[in-house]
Amino acid sequence: MASKAVCPALAYIVVYVEDVLKSADFYAAAFGYSVRRVDDSCKWAELDTGSTTIAFTPLHQRETDALTGEVQLPKSPRERGPVEICFDYADVDAAYRRAVENGAVPVSAPEQKKWGQKVGYVRDVDGIIVRMGSHVRE
Repeated sequence: MASKAVCPALAYIVVYVEDVLKSADFYAAAFGYSVRRVDDSCKWAELDTGSTTIAFTPLHQRETDALTGEVQLPKSPRERGPVEICFDYADVDAAYRRAVENGAVPVSAPEQKKWGQKVGYVRDVDGIIVRMGSHVRE
């Protein structure tokens, strides 16, 4: 078993977006989260998502582009980024409807999978894939 010194907690998922406020408001409306914080410059917003915070920041920042590289986006709607955001819901169908009614782009309507999970997919306002599924019980 690893010691706590080398076993960190996942604190943040940072999503690089075109418009920080638009994305934060979209996630609040479409997926049911509250916006916890927006900084005065509107270059950072956080959702109240539990133990791991989802944060939004602009695609390009002089503070980090030179240090860690520029964010690369998919070049067509048939491509997707290397990460998807996944949310668990008790009622996946209702969650999917809410997301679409609030501007999410439908990708795949919820369906029951053979491993026991119900899953649907949408794209957010920045084209990021969001998976909405039931919790898988082992």
